[in-house]
Amino acid sequence: MAPSHTVISRDGTSIAYDREGEGPPVILIGGAFQFRAFDPATKQLAKLLAARGYSVINYDRRGRGESGHEATMTLADNIADLWAIVTELERMGDAPTGVALFGNSSGGSIALAAAAAGLPVNALVMFEVPLGVEQGTDGAEFLAGLRDRIAGDDPDAVVEYYMKDMPAEWLEQAKTSPSWPLMVRIGPSLEADAESLAWAQSAPHAELLGRIQAPTLVLVGEETLDVMTRSADAMVAAMPAAEQRAIPAAQHQWQPEVMAATIAEFLDERVER
Repeated sequence: MAPSHTVISRDGTSIAYDREGEGPPVILIGGAFQFRAFDPATKQLAKLLAARGYSVINYDRRGRGESGHEATMTLADNIADLWAIVTELERMGDAPTGVALFGNSSGGSIALAAAAAGLPVNALVMFEVPLGVEQGTDGAEFLAGLRDRIAGDDPDAVVEYYMKDMPAEWLEQAKTSPSWPLMVRIGPSLEADAESLAWAQSAPHAELLGRIQAPTLVLVGEETLDVMTRSADAMVAAMPAAEQRAIPAAQHQWQPEVMAATIAEFLDERVER
């Protein structure tokens, strides 16, 4: 893996990233608890995609890993961080036709918000983005509850609240895992995940997502939760260039080899070299 790099976002926050391979750029956007030192599957995905002829950016979202922890962590901040990475790629002459984004889980809703905000995106691939019911209020209510806990004095409560609607065994396993302190440490960064899901309910899907013209692949696992299938159906219905596919995956987790092949095959036909 190439040495870690940094780019400075608009508010001065340092964003750390690895870059591997040569070719059209692909930025990997992690979901709720993902960052490089805590996420070997995505690191392996980056390596495999690079071997397929892509320049892969795997970065620590703000508030995670080696990126800055002291600034605000809103959805707008996270989109600004993506702009900073893209601007650096453009400066180096490596993104003449834009970038592809791979968004995992709530990283996919961040990718959608970034593309809708005008980030130069030439393709999108997303896996199991848990969008709520169109124009529902639960996302905004969840975001408000999470922000209350982030502002409170119980760091564990932030993660417990974020995971409250997930299968109960996921939280039980997390709390008994050696990883729990790391998950708690990055708890404030979950604000952007929750805000991106609330954003997706802030207007009709056709209004929010219909403006995204980039070719889009919406993925779900062959074994998945009903919310993931419903969300995928909604995205494909709203986006003009979206298609849906099921891949071998279960428990909201994928295999790097399967994901790399799926992403590369989709991008090979749609991204200019």
